[in-house]
Amino acid sequence: MPAEIVPADHPNAYVLRLDGHDQSHVDLADPTRLAFDYVRRMGDVLDAWGRPGEPVRVVHVGGAAMTLPRYVAATRPRSAQVVLEPAADVTELVREELPLPRRSGIKVRPVDGRTGLAAFRAESLDVVLVDAYAGGRVPGDLVTAEHAALAARVLAPGGLLLLNLVDRAPFAWTRRVVAAVRTAFPETMISAEPATLRGRRAGNLLLVAGRDGVPLADLRARAASSPAPYRVLDDRQVSDSMGAGSRSPTPTPRRPRPHDTAPSPAP
Repeated sequence: MPAEIVPADHPNAYVLRLDGHDQSHVDLADPTRLAFDYVRRMGDVLDAWGRPGEPVRVVHVGGAAMTLPRYVAATRPRSAQVVLEPAADVTELVREELPLPRRSGIKVRPVDGRTGLAAFRAESLDVVLVDAYAGGRVPGDLVTAEHAALAARVLAPGGLLLLNLVDRAPFAWTRRVVAAVRTAFPETMISAEPATLRGRRAGNLLLVAGRDGVPLADLRARAASSPAPYRVLDDRQVSDSMGAGSRSPTPTPRRPRPHDTAPSPAP
């Protein structure tokens, strides 16, 4: 099924559908409106980095409709952003129907994440955000120890790696991803919906990793006040819940139909 853009339930808002699944939500009138709960959680991490409004150097691995690049451009003007999106046909459709703001500072490169990330200089980025899916799965080469080492090389001190994962209890695949990421990043945290952590359903788990700490207290405060409250697991809780596993996290689970949209019904 080809990619399509359809109106959302709000004026000037649209949804990008890939393979029949709602992939991205974009509000052209208000790019700070993040309708999908897991995208809101990624936005919370981006807000917690550095000082509010300070420009940030971000690489987005996976672009879709470029919801988060638009968000960063609005909340942190003058930020330098690169989107690595190999699906050139999707990018062309988005540019045509949901054009990026002028002088947004967002550059799109039609390459895969590993290839694109390897082209950056050491310590040249502040955030690497991985929200990529191919055929309903996270590409396996983006959740290995080798990819974690590559991200660690390009991130400056204080930089953060974000990985949007989809899994369900008992989280065997997430355990392997955590083990791989920890070979390069000593500090980790995971945020998720309570229902996902309780094993009631599959869902998005946002893994955040850093060499110099993660913004745990800030994110716990944001989680408590969020319109869709979520839980934040610190490094010890990650170890207790998801700390064991091998260093080769394959195969990856298939992405379920998105259930974590704005309170009702998607990277």
